[in-house]
Amino acid sequence: MKINAQKKWLVTGCAGFIGSHLIEELLKQDQKVVGVDNFLTGFQHNLDSVKSRVGEEKWSRFKFFDNCLTDRDVCLQATEDADYILHQAALGSVPRSIKSPIDTFTHNVVAFQNLIDAARINDVSRFVFASSSSVYGDDPTLPKEELKVG
Repeated sequence: MKINAQKKWLVTGCAGFIGSHLIEELLKQDQKVVGVDNFLTGFQHNLDSVKSRVGEEKWSRFKFFDNCLTDRDVCLQATEDADYILHQAALGSVPRSIKSPIDTFTHNVVAFQNLIDAARINDVSRFVFASSSSVYGDDPTLPKEELKVG
């Protein structure tokens, strides 16, 4: 997808596989990008790879928060002047959620609530939330169908 005008994007979970590819494409299209990641499941080498592929000039339009979305102030700062949010951050794994339900709740639910409230406060125009195939459970039926909203 070609983006015509420069906008400011927030990509959460930006050091993960999907998040790092999103920031790479946005930077290649001369967008301003803010990223947040706490490295619970993301990796610094993903960000380093993006930097090497896009070059210093494009990388200079990237601002990184090495923080957790469970911190409301981080969410408020990261969403400031943002046009769009691509929310990729999550603490995945059904087995992990059973073993550590409070951590999973905190990083998935509390962080989401902080982020969406910060988006409301900072008047962000679009919020795209990435879910997980885990929401479908073990049902083998294909194709999976999602509820269409709006």
